[in-house]
Amino acid sequence: MMEEQDDSTIYKVVVNHEEQYSIWPAHRENALGWNDAGKEGNKEECLEYIKEVWTDMRLLSLRKKMEEMGGGDVNDALGG
Repeated sequence: MMEEQDDSTIYKVVVNHEEQYSIWPAHRENALGWNDAGKEGNKEECLEYIKEVWTDMRLLSLRKKMEEMGGGDVNDALGG
């Protein structure tokens, strides 16, 4: 745990096409499929931001499918 306390890395929040969030070192190029979400800071600040904005953990594609089905159950949307 000492390692995290000494972490002076500046991170950025990234988001993918399914609206999943993660953090990435700000000085590094984003991994393929991930885009900047507009927040940079220390690890704690970035994770707090994610906690505030990522309120629905379902994949975007699943949320859309469920909306198409009139807000049905997850198993229905997945074909189960």
